Amino acid sequence: GGRMWILAWLGMASLCLGAAGAVPAKDRRKVEKPKADLAHYENLDLDNYDLTLDNYGEILDLSNYEELYDYGDLAPKIEVGTLAPRPKDPETLPNLGATAETPKLRPPSTAGPIHPAPIPVQGLPSCLLCLCLGTSVYCDDADLEHIPALPPDTTYLYARFNRIGAVRAGDFTGLKKLKRIDLSSNSISWADVDAFRLLPSLQELILPENRLTALPELPHSIVRLDARLNRIPSAGLRPEAFRDLKQLQFLHLSDNQLDFIPAPLPESLRSLHLQNNNIQTMHEDTFCDSQDHSQVRRALEDVRLDGNPINLSLFPDAYFCLPRLPTGRF
Repeated sequence: GGRMWILAWLGMASLCLGAAGAVPAKDRRKVEKPKADLAHYENLDLDNYDLTLDNYGEILDLSNYEELYDYGDLAPKIEVGTLAPRPKDPETLPNLGATAETPKLRPPSTAGPIHPAPIPVQGLPSCLLCLCLGTSVYCDDADLEHIPALPPDTTYLYARFNRIGAVRAGDFTGLKKLKRIDLSSNSISWADVDAFRLLPSLQELILPENRLTALPELPHSIVRLDARLNRIPSAGLRPEAFRDLKQLQFLHLSDNQLDFIPAPLPESLRSLHLQNNNIQTMHEDTFCDSQDHSQVRRALEDVRLDGNPINLSLFPDAYFCLPRLPTGRF
């Protein structure tokens, strides 16, 4: 019995020794591998590895990103765009030409904004035809044939380089804040007598390079009138047309067909341009009061009469009150 117990004890001891020898070997392999991995990362500076949008390009090199991944084998499977591919069989396509009015849709594009189809310019509000910035309306070179409907708070209107042929009485109705109208370089041959007269705030009326043969009535608020390069004769001006315009400072009527200076002129006038007309004579009371030789008209410093068939030296009493002599032939 003692012998059997000794043999059993020896067998159990040998088994335990075999198991103890196997476990350290297995554990030793598991421990050695992490040690090798940690040694591999010892050369990396992980303290400054802060991935943000600012240093993204410094940490990751994307210069050869396309070389790392070859998408060539996927090209036939990728459909560029957002529209479904067209059927290969032409007979399966819908008949879009059956109705002439059916609009044709354009595929979306990211290259730029999609502009709407052209709309006839006449009859649209001015802010669709023109550029509205604040209370200013810019209609330059917009192919207009008449004044468009303007917002009620319009202060400045620029409608130059168009094909406007006339200015009607109702074109500016209700525009009580309108201060400047610039209709330069149009084809205006006629303006209704009340087209501008009822504008209480109008200060500047700019009408050069048109075909006017007569001037309409002007509001008392007018400060500057520029109607150069038209076809206005003296008969196209109302008698004493400028007498009651107490705020008028600039009157430019050069390159027209005037036969005489449109006197009387308001005391407020500072600049009078009448060059290149057909003025041949001058009245002694054109600029000054012939009965008051002490008169000094200091405001009117700029009078141009050059380009007219008049000899200014024949009319010395006509401008004795002016601070400067008129420009012209003496």
